[in-house]
This record gives sequence, C-alpha cells and structure tokens, in this order.
Amino acid sequence: MDIKYIKIIEAFIVFFIFIIVRRTSNKIITRTRENKFMQKQRGEIVKKAINLTFLVVTITIILTILGVNQSDLIVYIGSILTVVGVAFFAQWSILSNITSSIIIFFNHNVKLEDSVTIMEGKEYEIKGKVSNIGLFFVTIITEQDEEITLPNNIFIQKMLKKKRTV
Repeated sequence: MDIKYIKIIEAFIVFFIFIIVRRTSNKIITRTRENKFMQKQRGEIVKKAINLTFLVVTITIILTILGVNQSDLIVYIGSILTVVGVAFFAQWSILSNITSSIIIFFNHNVKLEDSVTIMEGKEYEIKGKVSNIGLFFVTIITEQDEEITLPNNIFIQKMLKKKRTV
C-alpha cells in the first residue's frame, strides 16, 4: 500500500477518535449539568471551550501525520499562542472568570436555588439564594430581595456556608 494512503487512513482514524472523544465529553458535560441542576447555556459554553481544545489538538496531530514539517508547525502554533497569550494577559480578569466558571461547573457544590452565606469577614455576611451562575458572574438574591453579582473568580475564593438539603 502506498505511504500516502496510509497517512490518509491514519488521519481518518485520528478524526474518528476526535468524534468519539467529543461525543463522550459532551455527554459527560450534559450529565454533570443535569445532575447539578445548572443552566443549559453554561453547559453549552463549557462544551464549546472543550470542543475547541480537542479540535486544535486533532488538527495539529493530523497535520503532523500528513507530513507538515514539525518545526514549521511549532513556530506557527507558538506564534498563535503568543498573540492569544498577549490578548488574554491584557484581559486577565476575563480569562480568570471564564476559568473560574468552568471550575464552578465541575467542582463547586453550589447550584441554582441554593441558600448560601458568603463570609466577607467576622462582621459582614451576604445571605441569599443563588439565582444565576453565568460565564462571568454569580448572581445572588438576598433576603431583602436585592440582587448581588459576584465575579466568578471572587466567588470561588470566598468562604461560604451552604444550607444542606436532605
């Protein structure tokens, strides 16, 4: 068999693996979202971010299989990452909030309609119900019917109490 055909078959195998991994990760994200009673939009945003990462890795592997010079590929990827890194450094708080949103989605035990108390110190506490967990902010409705929004990166840093549901 000609080496060109072998490379094409290998590229199709990598693409097939990408589709399987993508479907599996989407099912895991959907299950996690449903189990934690989270908003559908949050799950979709996380899916898009993870799918984009998988796509970039898959394209890189396929280009390597098809014979693109690795040093050229590394220079190209390095240039793109440098530009993206400078852009994100300029907007570090946005990146921080997006990363915190993903952390809240997968690892935080707070979900919508939970009653929480955020400890701001010994003298000051914020008490209320979580009404929205978005890409950038967590919204809490206080007992006085006031709406408080906290950036996600601040929310995961605060100590909080959550009423346990049985």
